[in-house]
Amino acid sequence: GSEILLSEIISQGRPVVLNMWAGLCPPCRAEMPELEAVHQEYGDRIILFGLDLGSLTGLGDRDDAMDLINDTGISYPTGNTAEPNVVVSYEVLGMPTTYFINTDGDIVNKWTGTINQAQMTNLIEKLIGS
Repeated sequence: GSEILLSEIISQGRPVVLNMWAGLCPPCRAEMPELEAVHQEYGDRIILFGLDLGSLTGLGDRDDAMDLINDTGISYPTGNTAEPNVVVSYEVLGMPTTYFINTDGDIVNKWTGTINQAQMTNLIEKLIGS
């Protein structure tokens, strides 16, 4: 993997769905197939990106994250961070947390906890329409 900044993801001119998760988070594991289904449905119309916060939340390390990725077979891009300010800056209060970011880089919706495909689709349609 290579290092990428969130600003670089946002600058691609597409809405972004940013999912923060952790390798040892059971709700994160449960929602990953839903995220994958959304990724398959929307393709290049949005950017779906997963960000592992396990090492910052006490919910796993890089190996745990890789195990979860391999177990679920997700194909959307995902990475990790060692930057502790992410948790504070994004006001992560629980895992998983999903952010819906418009093309201007503004967070227009935030969902804390497990989100299913129907809920995500509803929020993405609003995001695309905004």
